[in-house]
Parts: sequence; structure tokens; C-alpha cells
Amino acid sequence: MPPIGIPAKRALPAKESSLFKELLNLYETRQLKKGLKTADQILKKFPEHGETLCMRGLILTHMGKREEGLELVKKGVRLDLTSHICWHVFGLIQKGEKNYEEALKSYTQALRFDKENLNILRDAAHLQTQLRIYDSLVETRHTLLKLRPTLRQNWIGLAVAYHLNGNLKEARNVLEHYESTLKNIPDYDVEHSESLLYHVRVLEELGEYEDAISFLDINAKSRAIVDRVAVMEFRARLLSKMHSADAEQAWQPLIEQNPDCYDYYRGFLSNRGVDLDAVTDETRSKALQCLRDFSTQLPRANAPRRLALNIALGDEFKELAEPYLHSGLRKGIPSLFADIKALYSDAQKRQVIEDIVELERTKSEHPPQPDSSEPSTYLWTLYFLAQHHSSLSHHARALELLDTALTHTPTLPELYMLKARVLKRSGDPFGAARCMDEARLLDLQDRFLNTKAGKYRLRAGLVEEASEIFGLFTKKDAASPGADLEDMQSLLFLTEEADAHLRNGSPGLALKRYLAIQKVFADFEDDQFDFHGYSLRKFTVNPYFGLIEWEDRLRSHPAYVHSAIEASQILIRLHDDPSLATATSTSASLTDAEKKAKKKAKKAAQKVQEETKKAAGNSANEDKGLEPSPAKDDDPDGIKLLQAPEPLERAAKMLHPLRTLAASNVAAWIAIYDVAIRRKKYVQAVKALSSAHVLQADYPELHVRLVHCKRTVSSLPEPLAAPVGPVVTSTITKLVPDEQSLELFNSQYLQQHSGNARAVLATAKASRLLQASQEEVENTLFTVLNPDVSFDIKTALGGLALLNEIKSGRIEEFRTACDARFELATIFKPAGELSALRRLALEADFAKVDAEKQEVIS
Repeated sequence: MPPIGIPAKRALPAKESSLFKELLNLYETRQLKKGLKTADQILKKFPEHGETLCMRGLILTHMGKREEGLELVKKGVRLDLTSHICWHVFGLIQKGEKNYEEALKSYTQALRFDKENLNILRDAAHLQTQLRIYDSLVETRHTLLKLRPTLRQNWIGLAVAYHLNGNLKEARNVLEHYESTLKNIPDYDVEHSESLLYHVRVLEELGEYEDAISFLDINAKSRAIVDRVAVMEFRARLLSKMHSADAEQAWQPLIEQNPDCYDYYRGFLSNRGVDLDAVTDETRSKALQCLRDFSTQLPRANAPRRLALNIALGDEFKELAEPYLHSGLRKGIPSLFADIKALYSDAQKRQVIEDIVELERTKSEHPPQPDSSEPSTYLWTLYFLAQHHSSLSHHARALELLDTALTHTPTLPELYMLKARVLKRSGDPFGAARCMDEARLLDLQDRFLNTKAGKYRLRAGLVEEASEIFGLFTKKDAASPGADLEDMQSLLFLTEEADAHLRNGSPGLALKRYLAIQKVFADFEDDQFDFHGYSLRKFTVNPYFGLIEWEDRLRSHPAYVHSAIEASQILIRLHDDPSLATATSTSASLTDAEKKAKKKAKKAAQKVQEETKKAAGNSANEDKGLEPSPAKDDDPDGIKLLQAPEPLERAAKMLHPLRTLAASNVAAWIAIYDVAIRRKKYVQAVKALSSAHVLQADYPELHVRLVHCKRTVSSLPEPLAAPVGPVVTSTITKLVPDEQSLELFNSQYLQQHSGNARAVLATAKASRLLQASQEEVENTLFTVLNPDVSFDIKTALGGLALLNEIKSGRIEEFRTACDARFELATIFKPAGELSALRRLALEADFAKVDAEKQEVIS
């Protein structure tokens, strides 16, 4: 007869029961092989014992047999639906697969049958935090505290749960109860110190500044809080919020300790009624005087002098800018231009900076006395001026200055790097790649220079040649440099290679890389899971809240936004033209000469890599079985990704986070519209257009979508039913008046923005949507070539793409005109010349360079 309370199908005889306990212990100690044998012993006599089946399945998943293990766990759950062990194991499996919602359901089921299981409660709390289910988190933390009130982390866990749920008063009450129970606290207890600092944070967020400062001072004097810098920062911030006269004295030692922290100056000045981010005419003189005093008091500090440049105007700005720029040029600071570039939004300040640096160039070029100026000052002045003119699109002048600088000092890598950047901006990607390669040849062991060279080869579409450079610093036993960089979550590489594949006409490979970026961010999101427990165990609560806030806005990162938008555009093209899924790889579009050069370069690079591996063999790890071999890539060209079903649903899922996290990005709303209108989600579509219109009403691509939206809705076979129909109609009417025809709306937009090339291109696209004649579309587009239109390379490429789409007979005419307009650009050269430029880049003896590098390293 089974023990009371245990179902008959779960009960085991004494021998098997002790074996099952041993099985649990073997799993906990990770003795998997012994655990598997023990499970088999039990199942030999009781093949339908659900808990043993689940444990055997769990062990198999840890041994790499995931599919077999998962089937066993499911079978075990079906055989014993009332066992908390079965549901717990099922939850562990689902958690391992990052399926947090289903895992939490399994844990909830487990808690129905064992409400006081600490392990399950802790795991459930972590899952609730991961999924941001804070109401349930509070209940779980309450239960944990009731079960183990002597465990300090349970008190902090409940306070954090209340805090995350927005109930700061209850969080404060929990902390006060917790602190009242403490006895015999050891000196310099860091964990206790962190919990006290968290208490101060809660009081600050509640607005109880006096209580917070009193609590802070008491615990700081008693040495209960050991982080002295945190004490100073909290105290200064609290005193400023209290508008106390002692606030300045609190900020002063912080500034002296770290004189280049901008936040400290902001805090100091805020106490004087000055907002550094919004200085008014009334507060300007006060702020400048204060920053001057700090510059005198801390002569080696850069921050007060730089902040003063943001505030000063007119002659006062010139007076402050002259010593700042002269000091940077004399010291040869390469980042000086990047430091002051933000000031260029003010045309007057930009002109003053140019005048100062030009005067410095004249002085250093022709010093009154032979020893009155350092030669390096002249060099760095030329470098700064080249950056200045390049930022203003004066590329010819920038190149002229750089040639002068290279004649003066031909061994400075920064000059070649800047020349490459100028060539890239002027439309010569192959010249830029060659120039960046010259920079890296000056220091072959510099990873930064090699990385930049690889990046510029990607910009030129030389993907395999870029991979050769990246392979110099990645694992030699990796499947490929790209695979290793993907494992290392290199967003720079993944973004640049995806863009390169897209430019090369390989949407499959581009989509593959964009999805790899999406996976990186999914991994970032998963990585926080372990910190839900770790941060409470170690009492690092304040940094933990920073982590939670960062994770909540994770997908606002520019790399994610860019990849989501570009990937969605590829998927939209797939929906519009399913034949795109049969596209071949890029190698098919290369000429025979290019293929030969590519093959030669690849063969030479492989030889270098083999020699490197052989040379490094003695120091390599002999145990090759420690790490699993990488999974085989069964879709090297991304064709299967293109052929996957429901492209619009996949695109919508990628773009969903951008609705809240990239709400200020017009391009994101345009992408959201493109997907929604094709999914026939008309309310979502018009809301996206409204959001974009609020941000930038005259945005060119928005104009195209407005025309597209109204034309699409008006051409529906039947009017949209309520409540969708009235919402869509009223929203469109606000954006495009009913009394105007779309043709008139389009022509008026062109008249209003006739000097903007992007607006002209948008008008041509809209004319095509309105089924205007090909001649009309061409004539509209060709107005971008008028001398009074502000034309750029990106718009020119867009114009060429449009002409290709409509199969225009004037493509060559437009290309020739662009080639003449952009004299330094090579991307508008005839196909034969472009092929020659590409072949020249492919035939460069990259392998020789790599061999030289290996020789230098050895």
C-alpha cells in the first residue's frame, strides 16, 4: 500500500524510492552518467513512473540529446499530471529553450501541488521578473519571505519587487522592518552597505529628501556605508534637490576628485539656478563665470573649458575657443575635431573655429622665428582643417590639405584614415579601401587599423577580402572569421557585412546577417536572467535597477533599429516579388577576370592561415574535445531564409518594439506602415503615418506613403466597415485633404520643395504610383540635376534605382550627368570602368600584406 497522500502510480518501494532520491542528488551534483544508470534501474521495474521519466529526460538534455530528452519529459508529465517534480522539470526544459512564458506556466502548475517549494518559488520569481509580471512577483516574494524570514536576500527581494511594481512606500516599509531585525553586523559589511544605499535611493525617489539625507549621514558617520564616493554623490544630489545652501560645498569635492565629469558640473550649477542643457540669456554670464573659476582652480581639467564653449557666444566664444583649439593642436590631439564637432550646429561658431585654425595654420607654416612653432602643430592643424572641410562636403579641399600633410609626414596613420573617410564620402569606395589599407600597413599589429581596413573593404563590396583581414585576429580554428565574429556578437561587423551584401545584390546573405543582429539582442535580453538572482544574493541592487532600465530600452539601440528596418524592407520585397527567393549568390554576377582574381587572393590567404596555424601549433590547446564543434551552416547563401513562409509576419515581429522604443525615428514609422498596409492592418498603417507626420511633416518618403495609402484605401472593392473605416478615413483626410486630387497634392509638394533633391525623387516615385507616363516620371526625376537643387550621392543612387525599376531608356543619360556632377565619385562610372576598379582592388596583393604581418608578429 502506498504512503498516505502519495498517488499509487507515483509510489515506489523502499529500494526504488531510495534510488530516486539518489537520482535527484546525482543530477544536482552533475554526475549525469551515474544518474542515467540509476534512472534506468528504476524504469526497468516501473517503466511508467512519470517522475523518473522526467528526470531521465532532463539528464539526456544535459548530455546533448535534447529531442529524446524532451519527449521523455512530456511523456512523464502526461503520466503524472499532479507531480510538482514533473512540472518543475518541464519548466526547467522550457527555461533552457528561452521559452519563459511556457516555463512560468509549468512552474505555476508545480506550485499548485507544492506551494512551499523554495527552489520552484525562486525560479518562478526570476521568470516573473524576466517577463515583467510585477504583480505576481510581489506575491511570490511575499511567500518566500514568509517561508525563510531569516534570509536577508528575501527581504531585499520583496523590497525590489515592490519597487519594480511602482509601490515605493511598501518598499521603504520592508527595508525599515528588515533593518530593525539586524543584529551584530560586522564592520565594513559591503552587502549591508549596498542595502543601505538602496534604502537611500528609495527615499530619494519618494521625494523624502530630508529623511534620505538624515539616514545617509547617520550611516555614513557610523561607517555602515563603505562606498565613500556614493555617499558624496547621494549627499550632493539630495542637497541640491532640497535647495540647500550646503549643496555647493557637497559638489565641490566631487569635482576636485573627478574634474572631467560633466554631471558634477551640472549638479553644481543647478544649485545656482543654471541648467547647462538649457542656458538662457539671464543665466549665461553666471554659468560662464563659474566655469572660468573652475578652469583657473583646476588648470588641467578639460571639462569646464569645453562646457564653456557650449554656452559662450560672439566675441566671448572666440576668446574661449582660441586657447582651447591652440592647446589641442599643439598637443596633437587627434580627437580634437570630434570633440568640438557638436558646435558646428551654430554657423557663427563654425566660422569662428575655421578662422582660428586657418590663422594657426598660417602661423605654423611660416613662423616668425625658426624655433617658434613645433612642426607637429602645422601637421595637426592641416589634419583638423581637412576634417572641417570634409564635414562641410568640401571634399576636394579636404583632399588637398591631406596631400600637403602627407608630404610633410607620410608615416602618420591618421592621415591615411582620414583620406579614406573623405574618399568614401565623395563616392569612391574602392579608393577609400585602398587608402585605409595603406594606413594599416604602417602598423600591421594594430587591431584598430586592421578593423577599419576590413570595414572599408566591406563598404566597397569586397566581402571576402574583408574576411581575410578579420581572420588575422579571430580564432584560427573557427569555421570562418565571420562565424567567430558572430559568436563574439560584433555588431559593427554584422551590420557592415549585411549592408555590403545588400549593396552587392545578395538579399539572402544580407537578411541572414540582419537576423544575426536580431539574435544578438535576443541574447542580450536572455543574459539578464541570471542577474535576477545574482544581484539579490550579492546585494548589488542599485546597479541591478540600471540593468533593468537598460534592458527595457534595449531595442532602441541604433544597430537593432537599422537591422529591423533593413530586414523588413527585404521581407517586403519578398512579399511583393516572391521570385526574389530564387536569387543566386553574388559570385554569379562577377566577371571571369574578377572570379580569377578572387580565387587567387583566397588561395594565397588560405596558405598564410595554414602557415600561421602550423607556427602556433605548439602553444595551442591540445584537448580539442573541450568545446563542441560549431553547428554546420545548412543555409550558406540565405536562400532558405528568403523562402521561409509569411515574410510580412516576420517583418511585423521585428518592427513591433520600434513603436515605443524608436518612436522618434521617422524611418521606423515608414517601415511599420509598409508592413501594416500589406497586412491590411489599415488602422496601424494610418497611425504610423500620423506619427511620422508629427515628427517631420515634409519627410520625402512620408509623402510617397501618403499617396500610396490614400490610393490603396480608395481603390478597395468595398469601403472599410466600422469601426475601422471611419478611423482610417478621418486620419487620411487630416493628412491628405479630400478636396485635393492626389495629382494636385503631388505637384504642390514638388513646388514647395523644388530645391530638395530627395523631395523631387519622392515626387517622381509618387507619380509612378499614380500611374503617370514613364516620360513624366523621367522628366520629374531629371529636375534633380538643375544647378539650384541640393543634390547628394545617396539621392543620385536612389534616382538610378528608380530608373532601373521603370526600365527607363535614359539610365545612361542620368548616370553620365551624376558622374559629371560628382567629380570625385567613382560609383557613377560606366560598367566597364567599375569592373576595372573592382578588379584592381581584387588583384591587390592582400596575401603578401598578410604574410608581412605574420612575419612582424613572429
